[in-house]
Amino acid sequence: MRRGEGDLVLTVSPELHQSAIDNCAREPIQIPGSIQPQGFLIVIDETSMTIVQVSANVSTWLDMTPDSLIGAPLSRVLDDCPSLLDQLAALPEDDQNPFHVGDVRFLEGSRAGKPMAMMVHRHDRVLLAEFEPASDMGSAYGTVYPLMRTFISQMEESESIEALSERSVNEVKRLTGFGRVKAYRFDADGNGLVNAEVADEGYPTYLGLSFPGSDIPAQARALYLANRIRVIEDANYQPSPLVPVNNPVTGAPLDLSFATLRSVSPVHLQYMRNMQTLASMSISIVVRGRLWGLISCHHSTPRAVSFQTRTACELLGSVLSLQIETKEAQAKTQRMLVLRRHIVQMLAAMADLDSVTGGLRSMPEVLLAFVGASGAAVISESTLDVYGETPHREKIHALTDWLSKRGTHDVFKSENVSRDIPELPTLAESVSGVLAMAISELHSNFIIWFRPEQTRVVTWAGKPEKIINDSGSLNPRDSFARWEETVRGFSRPWDELDIEGVVELRAAVLGIVLRKAEEMAALAEELKKSNKELEAFSYSVSHDLRAPLRHIAGYAELLSDIEGSKLSERGVRFLENIGDSARFAGTLVDNLLSFSQMGRSAMRFSQVDLTAMVESIRREMLPDYEGRDLQWRIPEPLPVVVADAAFLHLAMRNLLSNAIKYTRTQSAAVIEIGSYQEDNAVVVYIRDNGVGFDMQYAGKLFGVFQRLHRMEEFEGTGIGLASVRRILERHDGSVWAHGELGQGATFYFALPKRSLSVTL
Repeated sequence: MRRGEGDLVLTVSPELHQSAIDNCAREPIQIPGSIQPQGFLIVIDETSMTIVQVSANVSTWLDMTPDSLIGAPLSRVLDDCPSLLDQLAALPEDDQNPFHVGDVRFLEGSRAGKPMAMMVHRHDRVLLAEFEPASDMGSAYGTVYPLMRTFISQMEESESIEALSERSVNEVKRLTGFGRVKAYRFDADGNGLVNAEVADEGYPTYLGLSFPGSDIPAQARALYLANRIRVIEDANYQPSPLVPVNNPVTGAPLDLSFATLRSVSPVHLQYMRNMQTLASMSISIVVRGRLWGLISCHHSTPRAVSFQTRTACELLGSVLSLQIETKEAQAKTQRMLVLRRHIVQMLAAMADLDSVTGGLRSMPEVLLAFVGASGAAVISESTLDVYGETPHREKIHALTDWLSKRGTHDVFKSENVSRDIPELPTLAESVSGVLAMAISELHSNFIIWFRPEQTRVVTWAGKPEKIINDSGSLNPRDSFARWEETVRGFSRPWDELDIEGVVELRAAVLGIVLRKAEEMAALAEELKKSNKELEAFSYSVSHDLRAPLRHIAGYAELLSDIEGSKLSERGVRFLENIGDSARFAGTLVDNLLSFSQMGRSAMRFSQVDLTAMVESIRREMLPDYEGRDLQWRIPEPLPVVVADAAFLHLAMRNLLSNAIKYTRTQSAAVIEIGSYQEDNAVVVYIRDNGVGFDMQYAGKLFGVFQRLHRMEEFEGTGIGLASVRRILERHDGSVWAHGELGQGATFYFALPKRSLSVTL
């Protein structure tokens, strides 16, 4: 951070400083109780058309005392009153801006017979009439309005907002003659960045500098929004109080929000003097109902601005506001088209793959480009997919937990996670921006986008702080020299279109998820019925076939023992084939019966030591590999898991049996068994250097009666791996495999981490 000239040093306690700021923010600037003296004010009761309140300086302007005017009917004060009354009655009910009713003449006082410009507006249950010296309308029409017509006609559709702002400040300077005219727009924090400026020689320039949001308190911003133009002709003016102090109709201080002559805060007048500005005018730029920015005019000496010039400038501000609104709307439309194109691409991928996560997984570039993120994470119940530059997985899981505990499914955004998520202090080490949306109403499923820190240097027009005077009141800063601040911890902000796009994507994804859930529920119900029928059928068939097959095998063996010597060699061979086929069919039926029972047997969970289980299975199967050169590798002890011991033993035995069987063609066989932790699961793998398999057929591995090798080469019924899958599914786990022909295979199964107390 580099300090500019004239730094302000805060020498009071933070509590006193904050108290002074709060008092400033509560200052009732709309009811100052006085006006600026370049004109005078008469307040009229609309019902009786009598004067009920005046500014004290009528004694200067009209040489009449306030008391002589209060209570007087308007017809006794102004000439041609009937015509005037008709105009006042025609004032729009909903328009509170001062309306120029024309030049009027007073019947009494020092200005009797002399024209005075009269502006009237209806507010606070009264008519507020403001008067100032009349000007030459013909001269104004000949100079002001041609300038305005030229300004409007030269606007081009392709002109940027910056170019429009630059042309506007030049036009305002030509209209008003102020020494310096600048335009600035407000950011999300209310700070104003000067994006256009024109200044006479000798005036400091502020182009490209920022003015802190604290320069304009909230109540002042509200007045800028309500009253589009404000003039201060002399920062050293002596305010003229209202007589009486309160509005007689309401009994409260008169609300001067829309009055041109409204007096301003002494703090602001001091701010002007500190800036070496004695006259100023502000034109509000209002876009979609919010204060977008200001055109601010400064002069080093007092300067008057006629109401015709003010009206022209107000019109210019309105035209500029509409142009900016149009250009922002066009930019928003183009951006939304891009966002929706990305949404359509992602939804199409989800539909093609019949999966939200699968669809996003197929186009990570679109997912990141959607909101201009550097990284993204897609979290579902069992998976965490990351794309681009993201925090570590454990930090993403912690963020997901934090988002889940918020108790709302609204889109969450932050440009500064260290500020907005203090519960996760280490998250800011890798990212600064987070944008998250829930993609489930029931589960902690999210899509989260990340943006990195974007360190930037803000150049302020003076150090953005204020000081406390001896009385404890707030004084504005007295230096506007360049002062640089390095801002850290922030990412590039997420704009409102990012949020709109994410909301649309969320609605579409939830629609897909809901429809998918309904389809899956209906399908699950049908499958449940079908599975019950199939299990009953399988059980019945396999149970009924066991006895006949055993009889065939038994009688074939008896026939061979009793009559074998009488049979020809060919007959003996046929009899052996009958026996082998019957025994194989019996094994197949036994396996099928066991498979059908897996879906119906109750699960009995306990702690299972996988190391002990593998050792037990190795001893059981020793006859199958005794005499072979087979090396077992278990790099480290296997974990203890919570599972059904009998079912898991069967699954592990099938997997190890396969590894033994499909490595027997190797002169030196190697079977490795290991495990690792992943998210909320324990993954166990069995790796061998056997014959392997072609991955294009991997989808068939775990189906019933599916074989990838000929039976002549490797025996088997084709039910073993299907049983493994059924067992793992009943444990809420999963099984998968990777292989390569001639290079071996690796079978994996994952079991969710469970607490035994939960399963009991």
